[in-house]
Amino acid sequence: MDALQQIQDEAQLVGWRTAHLGRSAPVMQVFARMGSIPKELRQQVGQKANQVKVALENALEERAAVLRREALERKLTAERLDVTLPGRLPAFGRAHPATQALDEICAIFIEMGFQIYRSPEVETEEMNFELLNIPAHHPARDMWDTFHTTTPGVILRTHTSPGQIRAMREMAPNPIRVILPGMVYRYEQTNASHEMQFNQVELLAVGQHITFADLKGTLESFARRMFGENARTRFRPSYFPFTEPSAEVDMECFICGGKGCGVCRGSGWLEIGGCGMVHPVVLQNGGYDPAVYSGFAAGLGPERIAMLKYHIEDIRYFWANDIRFLEQF
Repeated sequence: MDALQQIQDEAQLVGWRTAHLGRSAPVMQVFARMGSIPKELRQQVGQKANQVKVALENALEERAAVLRREALERKLTAERLDVTLPGRLPAFGRAHPATQALDEICAIFIEMGFQIYRSPEVETEEMNFELLNIPAHHPARDMWDTFHTTTPGVILRTHTSPGQIRAMREMAPNPIRVILPGMVYRYEQTNASHEMQFNQVELLAVGQHITFADLKGTLESFARRMFGENARTRFRPSYFPFTEPSAEVDMECFICGGKGCGVCRGSGWLEIGGCGMVHPVVLQNGGYDPAVYSGFAAGLGPERIAMLKYHIEDIRYFWANDIRFLEQF
């Protein structure tokens, strides 16, 4: 027992246990040789051997507890916490860059007199295509690679344009000036400028005597408010089934200033959306008489606009969840 009290670490304790309580220890050998002891002495010898074994185990546990307590005291003394050190600032969350761009776009149009109108992301084919002058099997449907659900005729909307029909049917025959922000989905290959899901902001104005000049002036005013007074835009003839005439809206390239570079593919311009005068068939489907009313519509991409504003060269960064990218905004 005296040797046990001199032990100062775990390794020595393990050695003592092996020597006194292991298979080769004297007390354990007594149990192993019990069969050779005369019957009349076995009970007495067994009791004594068991008392010695219990005493050794209790002494071992007491010494182990003392060593654990001493080790804890040494650790607490050596590893004191200095509470005077400055703490670490917590990381604060912030709005996603796509959300920031969407909020800024909405704020500009609200300032210009438009109201926000929400429409569902899960749509019917009728709303998404047919009422927008895109009947079944029309070749224009190839412009939108569609995600279909397991319910026939129900899809994930490919653009925010079906919200035009919903807004017109709710507000007809009153004049309309609304924006329709939201997520859209397209089953297409992703690359630096295309994603399978992205935000859109639909612009719709319906009333009497609305002209293409109103559309052009609205989008040019938006570009100056978004990118600065020196922002330059251009309109190119295009085709959309739900507008006539139709156009694409381009912004002067932010990298080369219109001289031509790799980002703008040498053209000096970058596309930010499509627009046009609301097709008479669409007006009629929305509850307006095209002989009395006219209107314009436009579809803008907040991610594309954010790419222009912040010089982002790959649209996939928005949904990659890379904290190094997100912390820049």
